[in-house]
Amino acid sequence: QVQLVESGGGLVQTGGSLRLSCAASGSIFSVNAMGWYRQAPGKQRELVTRITSGGSTNYADSVKGRFTIFRDNAKNTVYLQMDSLKVEDTAVYYCNALVVRTATYSIVELWGQGTLVTVSS
Repeated sequence: QVQLVESGGGLVQTGGSLRLSCAASGSIFSVNAMGWYRQAPGKQRELVTRITSGGSTNYADSVKGRFTIFRDNAKNTVYLQMDSLKVEDTAVYYCNALVVRTATYSIVELWGQGTLVTVSS
């Protein structure tokens, strides 16, 4: 079994910071791209940021300059540092990863359970 486990959400005031983490565990040969999505109430899930296994990143325009994604390949963990948070960043944040399983070398797309980030004014 392989899975993603997230942590780090919570309540923060406008302008504050939070760091989310997401660890992949189980019978993993390697982890390819990892990323974060979010879904605000009444809206569709959207891509926030992604990072390849080589460290290349891309960000949604709405978070550029405020959010930073980075990963620790030795720990199969991805992080999302969120600074200068705004009310409109309030959402459930989901981790996403493309994982190569050890037993079959098949690639599976995984999702974390989601963690709520609430930014108050």
